[in-house]
Amino acid sequence: MSDSHLLRISHRTCYSYSREVTFQTHRLVVRPREGHDLRVERLDLSISPEADIVWTRDIFGNSIAHAHFHDAGDELTFHAQTVIRRFFDPSHPPHPSQSPNPYPLEYDTLEHGIVTGYLTPVYPEETAAVQDWIHGLPRPEEFPSAEEFVHHLAETIHQRIGYQRREQKGVQTPATTLSLGTGSCRDVATLLMETLRHLGIAARFASGYLDCPATRAARGSTHAWTEAYFPQLGWRGFDPTTGNRCDHRHIVTGTSHHPRGVMPVSGRYFGAAGAFLRMTVEVSFDSPPIEP
Repeated sequence: MSDSHLLRISHRTCYSYSREVTFQTHRLVVRPREGHDLRVERLDLSISPEADIVWTRDIFGNSIAHAHFHDAGDELTFHAQTVIRRFFDPSHPPHPSQSPNPYPLEYDTLEHGIVTGYLTPVYPEETAAVQDWIHGLPRPEEFPSAEEFVHHLAETIHQRIGYQRREQKGVQTPATTLSLGTGSCRDVATLLMETLRHLGIAARFASGYLDCPATRAARGSTHAWTEAYFPQLGWRGFDPTTGNRCDHRHIVTGTSHHPRGVMPVSGRYFGAAGAFLRMTVEVSFDSPPIEP
């Protein structure tokens, strides 16, 4: 039995306009993050109108593509086709180890300079609303470990906040998500991240793809979740959209201390007011043929 297998990801984002507009540089976070568990075998990025592409690595270690345009257009399309190799037996996916880190967490002094950035709330003006939400939750000390509490919190958000797919840019603030009782994956990931930071648990925003029935049926979209940092255990993902711990099905393209840091596609255009018509996102997964 092979200890690795290939997966092909097709990610297309298309913007439509009522008339020609000109495009500023766009920033793309579409390359899966490589490591001991995943390797990018091939990535083909096509853009229309044609653009010059410059790859960089940001402060968080994410691979970022910057698209520089020369021509105007009434449609802007990005299509990333990526083949990745995941290192595990397909019939026995890995199960992340767990560590009984009690709450409150004690981070290594060598990591304090970095951890501080992941403990600072993104929306300090909404502290009262987040604290009110926290007061209605079980106390973290009541759980066998901090990790168990974070999992419970992801489940709670999944149960209390209804999922609503939104194509609008940006994320809802935690107070907005709590008041509406609905939100996209980006919104609930932000709520979980902010809640953890108010509780002294380092957390970051993660963007990428989810290997699920929708993506296998070519009906998927990009996805977002939250990662929490535990001493000795490291970063662990939790998905408040599904209420589950993240596993091999969550494929990260970028992580950041702020939701805006890893938007899959971001950029501006110049044109007539109201020229923008719509944005569509299509993500699909399949298994490519094995090359000899």
